[in-house]
Order: sequence, then structure tokens, then C-alpha cells
Amino acid sequence: MTSSYCCAPLVFSSEVCSQGSSSISLSSSKQMQNSGEKMMMVMDHLELSTRGESIVLQSKGSGDSMPPAYNDELRTRTSADEVRKEILECYALVQKLGKGVVYFGSSRTKADHPHYLQAMELGREVALLLNCTSWTGVGPGMMDAVTQGALQARKPVGGFKISNEGGNWTNSCVHPYLSDHTYLTCRFFSARKHGLADAGVRDNQADRTAYVSLPGGVGTLDEMFEILTLIQLKRLGSAFPVPLLILNYDGFFTGLIQFLKSCQEWGMLSAGELDSLWKVCNTNLEALEYLADFYCISDNDRLYRNTLNDMNRLESFHV
Repeated sequence: MTSSYCCAPLVFSSEVCSQGSSSISLSSSKQMQNSGEKMMMVMDHLELSTRGESIVLQSKGSGDSMPPAYNDELRTRTSADEVRKEILECYALVQKLGKGVVYFGSSRTKADHPHYLQAMELGREVALLLNCTSWTGVGPGMMDAVTQGALQARKPVGGFKISNEGGNWTNSCVHPYLSDHTYLTCRFFSARKHGLADAGVRDNQADRTAYVSLPGGVGTLDEMFEILTLIQLKRLGSAFPVPLLILNYDGFFTGLIQFLKSCQEWGMLSAGELDSLWKVCNTNLEALEYLADFYCISDNDRLYRNTLNDMNRLESFHV
């Protein structure tokens, strides 16, 4: 399976998997290439070569210049193969259920919180508007709210579960009500992130996908900034653009947005650069209107204007 997300060059990074053991994973990096120059990989003794889907680690030059002990250590570490296998399982699930809208959000939000209810409403109306699969981390909180909303709309759901929910490690690999063919329980965080990223990549003009960040903490910010960076570096959405929406319920993300805009004063961001990468929405209505405009959906098919329970509904949208 190919996508603009997966075509980035590969470099090594270390990771701690959910079982606490050390592993080697693969992550994307921006290809540094100037006109007439070949890309340089700064690795003293090693180089990567790809053969189809296989990734081969080999010593540079004709002789083996790696220390013998280092060679033995690499031979006994199997986590790279395990991560690769799990990533391919994630891709297979996306291929089976279809691309769609990927949601990030806190696992700690309670079901009676206003943000939970707003997320449920958004999940329902987006699923109806775009007629697509809704993807989450298959956890509680905001992830559960979106899933409930999509099920209310009778649209497919899918996701990638991890054994850490609400800040607590669990031994459960089973979701309380979803069928096991709709989600995958991941051992490695890197595989899970590959799956969530791939679920929102558009393979063709007809695909209607998006990434939506709901209020959340460190994990949500990690996922949100990963997608933001991939869009900025044109590793995602370069062939078929994909919207990234930030749902700023009750000004939740306002402080973060102000900080990022202040980066312009330090020369870390260009004027208007951030606004070109994402769309900040204060209400569900604003988010739905943006998606409908993005995918050129006719007014007759914008049924949420009749059903949306939004305090900020504009009178011009009444029919």
C-alpha cells in the first residue's frame, strides 16, 4: 500500500514499547536535497537500503567495520521486525474498512462533560456529511464520544487500541462493545501512529478524509503535531490535500495557538504559515461548514444545518 505519508526516507529512532522493552522503530524524516546534490544520510558505519518492502541493514564498504559486539546485539534484537509486522497489520485494517476522518482527543473526558457531548455530535454529523469511516484510538473519553456519534449515524468505525487508557496501563485488549474486526490492539505506539496517519491519507480525488484534534493532553498534542509536521513538510497531503481541524471548544487551545503565533516574532514561523496548515474551529458548525466547503458539498446535502444542536448557529444557515 502506498501513500504520501509512507514514501518518506527512513531513519532509525529508539522507542520504548508498551511492554517497557527497548525497540528500534522507523520514522519519517524530511528529505534534505538541493539541486544537483545527492541526499546524505549521516551514519558513520551503517547505511539503509530498501528492497521492495524489506529493509536491509548492512555495513558500509567492503569490510565489516562495525564492532563485533554491536553486530551481535543487532542480530538478537527482533523488535524492528515485530514493529514492521504490526504496521502492516494496521495498513491492512485501513484497507479493509476504508479511509476516513481520524480523531484525536483526551481519554480522560467524562461522558457528562460538555466537550464529550459536542464530540459525539461532531462524530455523528461528520460521518453523515462525508459518508466515511470514523477512526480513533479506540479508547474512552473523546475517542468513545466520536465512536458513539458515528454509530448513531450508522456509519463504519475503526481504530487502533493501546494498553494505556486514561493514563493507566491495562491488560485488556478487548473493547467493551466494538466488534473485534473493527479495531487492532497495538503493542507498539509507533505502529499505532502509522495506522492513524494512514487512515486519513487520501489515495484519490474521491476520498473524503480529515484529521480532527479535539481537546486533550500530551498524547493528543503528540498526535496533532505529528500530522501538522507531516503536512508542513509535504510528506502528507502533497498529492491530495487533507484538512487538519482543531476544535477549540471553549477556547481550550487558545493559549497554545497564541504561543505558536508568537513564534513568528522569533522567526520560527512565517506570517500566515500556521493558518495555511490547519483550520481552527470554535464550534461544530464551523468545522462542518469548512469540511463541506473543502469537499464542495452542495447546500442540499448539508443536512446538519437542520439537525445540529449548536448554540452558535448562524441565522443565515436556517432553512
